[in-house]
Amino acid sequence: MRSERYPVAIIGSGNIGTDLMIKVLRSGGPLEMAAMIGIDAGSDGLAAAKRLGVPMSSGGIERLLKMPHFGDIRLVFDATIASAHVRHWNILRDSGIRLLDLTPAAVGPYCVPVVNLEHHIDAPNLNMVTCGGQAAVPIVAAVNTATPVSYAEVVSSISSKSAGPGTRASIDEFIETTASALKVVGGAQRSKAVMILNPADPPVLMRNTVYCLIEGDCDHETIDDSIAEMVETVTRYVPGYQLTRPVQFETFEAERPLHIPETGKFIGTRVTVMLQVTGAAHYLPAYAGNLDIMTSAALAAAERVAAQSTARVRQ
Repeated sequence: MRSERYPVAIIGSGNIGTDLMIKVLRSGGPLEMAAMIGIDAGSDGLAAAKRLGVPMSSGGIERLLKMPHFGDIRLVFDATIASAHVRHWNILRDSGIRLLDLTPAAVGPYCVPVVNLEHHIDAPNLNMVTCGGQAAVPIVAAVNTATPVSYAEVVSSISSKSAGPGTRASIDEFIETTASALKVVGGAQRSKAVMILNPADPPVLMRNTVYCLIEGDCDHETIDDSIAEMVETVTRYVPGYQLTRPVQFETFEAERPLHIPETGKFIGTRVTVMLQVTGAAHYLPAYAGNLDIMTSAALAAAERVAAQSTARVRQ
């Protein structure tokens, strides 16, 4: 291994793991692919790793521990499922190796790079939330920067074809983790997340509708500007992230309040933001923006972690 590089490994040779591997190899950044591990010996991911010259092995995390260059690895991306990540963390937690969790296990602190990465840059285990979280949390955070958000909700619609076994096995965790991140990272007081698997053929792009409720008066222009700035920032690492319509504002006054079953009458403004995420199609098809936003966010976070680690070594 070259000392100036930051060796990383990927556990999970499915769609997310394979796309992430290709992103690392294409990025030209500080990360260096040191290993790819997958339980399916016949997976396309392991075949791609072999073809691209990446050390690979079939099996579980134990195979990673036995690889010749395991001692050089600085960071491991976990692209498996939520239940497996808990076990992986228990095995690696005392190794000094950083973990970036692409499952909704939520063992480590939530990480949405444009919002809170710098707050958790030294965390040994970073959770990349979910695709819905990576799409919606920046918007909620942008609104909350302008004015407090009393309630946030995201409805994420993704192509059924882009939801592999790992996604389907973790849907309950997906919903819980996404809703939690809207509060913990986005700043909303209350939250809800909904996920829709759309079976349409041809497959549809990832769509997200984000709702924010703001009690009392608020400055629509300030909110609009904050959202626009946030979208521009996200597109630096997810180019296919974009608004599909202008931000919508609907005001509810005392004479015409919004009735919310859980809390009663609401007086204030409902902000509606409609997003679309088109994948970069490095490995996955363009309609799989839900997977692309996860791998892009993980890559951005890992490169920042690597840059800080290198800077500290040089000091």
